[in-house]
Amino acid sequence: MIIGALKENKPGEARVIVTPTGAAELRGCGHTVLVQKDAGVLSGFDDEEYVSAGAQLAGSMEEIYAQSDLVAKVKELLPEEYGLLRPGQIMLACFHPAANREEVDVMLDRKLIGFAAEDTHRYGSPNCEVAGKLGAIMGAVCLTTMYGGSGKLVGGIGGAPGVNALVIGAGIVGKAATDVLAALGARVTLMDINVGVLRECGQIFPKNVHTAFSNQKNIKDLLPATDLVLNCVKWPKHRKDHLITRDMLKLMRKGSVIVDISADVGGAIETYRSTSHDNPTYIVDGIVHYGVDNIPGAVPHTTSISYAAVALPHLLAIANDGVKEACRRDAYLRRSLVTYNGVLTHAETSLIQKRPRVTPEEVLGLTDGDNLDHI
Repeated sequence: MIIGALKENKPGEARVIVTPTGAAELRGCGHTVLVQKDAGVLSGFDDEEYVSAGAQLAGSMEEIYAQSDLVAKVKELLPEEYGLLRPGQIMLACFHPAANREEVDVMLDRKLIGFAAEDTHRYGSPNCEVAGKLGAIMGAVCLTTMYGGSGKLVGGIGGAPGVNALVIGAGIVGKAATDVLAALGARVTLMDINVGVLRECGQIFPKNVHTAFSNQKNIKDLLPATDLVLNCVKWPKHRKDHLITRDMLKLMRKGSVIVDISADVGGAIETYRSTSHDNPTYIVDGIVHYGVDNIPGAVPHTTSISYAAVALPHLLAIANDGVKEACRRDAYLRRSLVTYNGVLTHAETSLIQKRPRVTPEEVLGLTDGDNLDHI
């Protein structure tokens, strides 16, 4: 199979989904690997490393799409790519299809076999861990007066206390954020709805981390004394309510900071809107908001090493065994199937966009008698 790795074309995005190490493994299995020129440069991987690993360089994304059976990239499709898709072509990328109807229309029209990489992670995405850690660091930076913050140092110094931080959601993102904030000396309240998770967090984190149940009343009680809020909850897209409303900002002190790591418009934070690395913050009612929606893109070397490593088994499975067999063996890959030859198969996209769908099992002709892997 011919596998193409694209250079990311989204502004501020420099991650790469295939590293030279991955290219060597794919090549070792007999596949041809095409890598767009300079795809890995900003992540610390030179073209020469890919060539040494057995990959071939392509001068443009047009060449990648024209020649590749399987195309891989980190971020979603952009309009300049729509016309390059070929019927029956396979693609692995973070499509985030439920939030992008136009993209799904194109995937269906072009009869793409598209896998949403964000749904393939059996043990959670490395991007989540990076987003949590870096989101906490950026929150600390936004507390400085350079960004309109309160001018407080996260961990404080002798005679001047550190900040009170609230982390909402104790999944991979929330734990990673808490790890950084606690190490910096902040007083952290970590919230979740799962008592088992909270009990575990109480055991693994130091004594400057406290736990609480996540609900709006508890959040309201804490906000007046909170300097930094990190939202790590992926809010269900069909919900119209919010955990923190605009009215609740009045409870906070001016110069406090909200970092919405989950980056959901209309999500848990009512006042969230997407920002970029070049212009990361905005202020609403005196509260600084950090809204960058691709936080891991700021540290592409670290992120690419881990993310490419977890994406590689999926690329190998599809290339070595074909789509049907790869999906039979891996329930997470199967659930990530968004479109298949003009048919919508993605459950969340069907629900949010109110479109009919066929299950991946049906469209692939798989039954329980095929010894399916299950989540």
